Order: sequence, then structure tokens, then C-alpha cells
Amino acid sequence: MNTIVVLLDTLNRHLLPTYGGDWVKTPNIERLAEKSVVFDQHWSGSLPCMPARRDLLTGRTAFLEKGWGGIEPFDETLPNALRKGGIFSHIVTDHYHYFATGGENYCQSFTTWDFHRGQEDDPWHSTVSDPEVPDEHYGRVRLQYERNRKRFVQEEDYAGPRTMQAACDWLESNREADHYFLMVEAFDPHEPFDCPKHYLDLYQDDYKGPLYFWPNYGDVDVPEEAITHIRKRYAANLTMIDHWLGKLLDTMDRLALWEDTLLIFTTDHGFLLGEHQKMGKNQMHVFNELAHIPMMIHVPGSEHNGSRISALTQNIDVKPTILDYMNVAIPDQVKGHSLRGLLEGRVDKVRNAAIYGYHGMAVNVTDGSYTYMRAPRAADNHPCFTYTAMPTTFRSYLGNQVQESIETGRFLPYTRFPVFKVPVSRQGEPYASNSQIMETKLYDISQDYQQQHAIQDAELEARMIRLLRESMHEANAPLEQFERLGL
Repeated sequence: MNTIVVLLDTLNRHLLPTYGGDWVKTPNIERLAEKSVVFDQHWSGSLPCMPARRDLLTGRTAFLEKGWGGIEPFDETLPNALRKGGIFSHIVTDHYHYFATGGENYCQSFTTWDFHRGQEDDPWHSTVSDPEVPDEHYGRVRLQYERNRKRFVQEEDYAGPRTMQAACDWLESNREADHYFLMVEAFDPHEPFDCPKHYLDLYQDDYKGPLYFWPNYGDVDVPEEAITHIRKRYAANLTMIDHWLGKLLDTMDRLALWEDTLLIFTTDHGFLLGEHQKMGKNQMHVFNELAHIPMMIHVPGSEHNGSRISALTQNIDVKPTILDYMNVAIPDQVKGHSLRGLLEGRVDKVRNAAIYGYHGMAVNVTDGSYTYMRAPRAADNHPCFTYTAMPTTFRSYLGNQVQESIETGRFLPYTRFPVFKVPVSRQGEPYASNSQIMETKLYDISQDYQQQHAIQDAELEARMIRLLRESMHEANAPLEQFERLGL
């Protein structure tokens, strides 16, 4: 058995035809779905990018103890577990956050890794003089990306296509090998939504306004015609990477890899494109567009390929599933569940709930029919701490503003490794300027999937609180997390 994981960043489930979308063109994702079991109730865990990847590689939901940051010295990653089982692992990626401060030790746990430069603010193309930028634009225009994109002359030059082609080349060069793990990770369709014009032309884009391909996060700050344009730009970016995914599927056809290869296709989270009058992620509640994510699994020789599974699953279940199929012991630290029983039709459920969220914000739980967003009980969000042995975060370091308040000790119950306990909130000081994320919300997503109308139901809320408490205990949530949520 070989295993391939294909992860496209920021992939919106609700736009895919496989999940009911009716206007975005993704023929190769549909092609893959026909060969796979499609999961209808798959959910994220920790958001955004790096926290989601830590969940995937460790099989633990980590956002209750830490936000953005590197793999910890006590983390047992998927590639490390595979190595102990004698299995070679390789990652092909253009996700540049792996190689910035706060992204340490992810790729380095693989046997080998291959990084393709140029996405977003990757400090790649070097020119001392600043590139020209348009005088009028919406959203973000960043100088480093303006440098990088000058090197995208042909479609083959873009980082996403290069990543997919490199994965094809790796499979070709290792065509005689077996019992390996390959992770193929494309940053697309993550913003900036930039691709050759012929993909945008597929969507009859007639926008005439200021340049707009990189939205700001938060409340919608552009006119309606710009929202329509940015949605088409997202779609165009997705269609481009779908085209190059097709080349990977062609390679699997040519090498007859479907016969002995487990293939898992998924994402880290979605992206708001004007829904809820919001753009992006991070600065609002984790609505379904962000947390309810696609997953498809091709199991070689399975009679169930082409079917759908409605059981509740989440991202931490990917690691134990891979280890189960590759006959490698699942580490004790893993909190996810192998999905092999579901895939083989032997069980009909592996979990009662999925919890998900950003560190220090609401903690969210779903049972597949309802979503409950439990916000902090007070405006100061106190007490809240980050626990880490590696105090790096998004392009920076943790704790610089609270150095005198940092403690060290053996605070995590699943490891004896000492960690820093870094204060995130200050008692009596407002935590967030956005009051909306400090409101608890309950939605019936079986009737109101778009989460437009929060409901009041004391009995139902009590049941969801019980689910939330049970799930937080199962995840080894620090005790102060219960206190800050008023639980």
C-alpha cells in the first residue's frame, strides 16, 4: 500500500460540484470523487493554515493550547510514525509558511521535501528597487508578491502548477517503488487569486473597477461588483489548480497507481467571499464556509468507491486512517479515529461531535445537525494562555509584550516536556475590537445551513454544552479554557 495525500489550501466545499456547487469548474475533482468515497460531514479542527497542519500531522486538535506555530519537540508526527514503520515519506509543496518563522519542523520530519517558491509574501524574487504598483486598487497589494509574480510568465511558471508537476515527476521517477507516503500540497486556491487570464475568461468576468485580487480580512469593504469579481477570481484560481490536479490523476492512470494507492483529498479550511458580509478568515466566527470542509478517499479495490459517507469526521482522523491502512502502530497521543471501519462498511459512526476553532476565540462544536459557537464569558477573554516549547508564531515570537508573566513547567498532561505558559489575555482589558466574535451563537444547520438565523433554545444549548465539555476533555483542553468560556 502506498498513500498519497493531496491538500489544496483554502478550498471552499460549497463551491464544488461534488458538494452541490453549480458554477465553478472543477472537472478533475469530480473525476476523483467518482473513484473515491466522498465524506459529507467532514470538519476542520484548528484554524488557520499552520494549526490545521499540526492537527493533520499529529492527530490531535491543538487550538485549545496553542495557535499558529511550529511542530513541538514532543509531537509525534505522521512522517515520524511512518519512518518507525520503515516507510519513506516525501512532501511536495509551495506553502511558504513552512519555511518562515512559526512554521518550523513540519517538512523536516519527512524523509525528503521539495519546496516551490513564489506564493504570497515568500521572500523569493529579489530586487532592491520597489516594483511598480497601481495607484488605485482594493484590498492588498504587497511589494514582495509584486516582485514574485514578475517571474510568472507562463502558466507553468506559477507555483501551484510547478508543485503538481513536481509530484507527477516524483511518481514517475519512483514508479518501481512501493510502500511510500507522498504529500502533495498546493497553496492554491489561497489568495492572492492570481492566475493566467484564460481561466478568468471562463467565468465571463467583465469587471472594470480598480485592481482587486487579494481581499482584506474582516467586514466587506468593497462594492458589490468587486465582490462578484473576487468570487470569479477565486473560481479561476481553483480551476487552474484543478487542471493541474488532472495531470496528477493522469500520472496515476498511466502508472496504474489506483490499484495499490490510498489517496486522500482534502483541505485545511475554507474562505469567506462576502458571505455573512465578511471576507477571509480569522476575524470572525468560524462559519460553515470555513469549517465544513471537503474530503474524498480512494481505497484501492474497494467496492465502496463512488459512494458517500454521512458520518461525522474531522481532520484529526486522517493520520490514524493512514497509519491503519499502512499497518503502522497509532501513537497513544493520537485523539483522532481511523476511518477504515467506515470506509469498509463495518461501522456507521466514529464520533459524536467535532470541535474546531481559533486559539483564544470561540470554541465551536457540531453534531452534524447543529453548530454551537461558545464565546468567552467576559470581554477580557481571561484566563487564556498559549502552551509551547517553541515560542514562535506567525512571522514573529510569542510573549515579547508579557515577558515578566511567562511561566515554564510541565503543564500539558500528555507529555513530560516542559513548556512556556504565555499569557494571551490580560484581566480587565478588552480582548477584541470585534464584538461579534464575543457573542455565543447556536444554529440549526439542518434547516439553516447558511447560519443566517441564530436560535434560542435552552434545552438544545444545554445538550450542545455537554457535547462541548466532553469533547474539550477528550482533547486535553487546559482547565482555564473551561473557565474563560464560563463552563
